Amino acid sequence: MFQGASIVQQTGVVLLAALTAIWAVTFLHVQRRRAAEPATGNSPSLGSLPVQSGPPRAESVELTPDERAAFAGLIRQFGRGRS
Repeated sequence: MFQGASIVQQTGVVLLAALTAIWAVTFLHVQRRRAAEPATGNSPSLGSLPVQSGPPRAESVELTPDERAAFAGLIRQFGRGRS
């Protein structure tokens, strides 16, 4: 096959080509099967991800006055490092 290649290299090329062909056939089979399934409004586009029911909710936490003061101190401390 290849004049300057060892038997290990030749076997690797053949194995890689065979695996690529198997992957391509499997991929096409999955795509055709997915296209043949009836499309429903509640089925996700990717089977492994859940459907998001709406926009994400904003999360917030009430801070105590001491926590607010500590946070303000951190902000001032980080602000001093910048010019």
